[in-house]
Amino acid sequence: MRKLLIVLFISIIFVASACSQETTTKNEKPEMNDNFVLVEGGTFMNKKSNFYEKNITISTFYISKYEVTQKEWMDVMGYNPSAFIGEDLPVEMVSWYDVIEYCNKRSIQEGLKPFYDIDKNKKDPKNKSEYDNMKWKVTINEEANGYRLPTEAEWEYASSGGQMSKGYLYSGSDEADEVAWYWKNAGDNYLSGDWNWPIIESNNNKTKLVGSRDTNELGLYDMSGNVREWVWNWYEDVNINEGLYRVVKGGGWIGDVSNNEVSFRGKFEANGFGPDQGFRVSRSD
Repeated sequence: MRKLLIVLFISIIFVASACSQETTTKNEKPEMNDNFVLVEGGTFMNKKSNFYEKNITISTFYISKYEVTQKEWMDVMGYNPSAFIGEDLPVEMVSWYDVIEYCNKRSIQEGLKPFYDIDKNKKDPKNKSEYDNMKWKVTINEEANGYRLPTEAEWEYASSGGQMSKGYLYSGSDEADEVAWYWKNAGDNYLSGDWNWPIIESNNNKTKLVGSRDTNELGLYDMSGNVREWVWNWYEDVNINEGLYRVVKGGGWIGDVSNNEVSFRGKFEANGFGPDQGFRVSRSD
């Protein structure tokens, strides 16, 4: 069954492109553990970023040091959807809707105000996909202190090193193998030649333990691969705020090395999921 899901996922990718209820007050500083990094705000320093010289200023925010693990997911959601099982492996096989729901449930579990309003009974008119049969209407509570997905700009700012950026092509290095998991190095042997799914499958390529490659300038792991990471934004145009797909960033164990570049933009329907699709969470400062 897992093999079938993975094969179906590969086909879609290459066709498409693609316990407390109390809340703290909005002025109270969030309490963060060692698994989060404070990203000091500012403008983009990395010239390889899509947002460089775009007159965009990022506000200070927190982002998780690691991709959300299967243990973290199970502690909140009570089940494990992943194709590759391990507590310290990143959770995968999760849709954009799944991770939005996770953010709210984790917020409630930790006594925080949920960041998202989720209405499963209303169709989002901004969702133009004919393949998304869910189309939940999701809006945000900007003053909430709960967990959320980073925006695409926040993700890319953090991935490219923020104000500490050294201008790397990948998140933390110009050498992909130092910081990234992708199709050539995520299996039993280091592969060469052209991308080839049968070879990748026979090489036992899969996700790796979070944090098992070098960090970037901010101390963040795996932002250039292990699993691709959902972010908040529509793929088509963040200014229009509607579209067919949601953005995924960072590449994954199954993809080409070009997908691991900080500037790479992937896309998928919000209800889509696959064995190299995961996420990390953020919170506002």
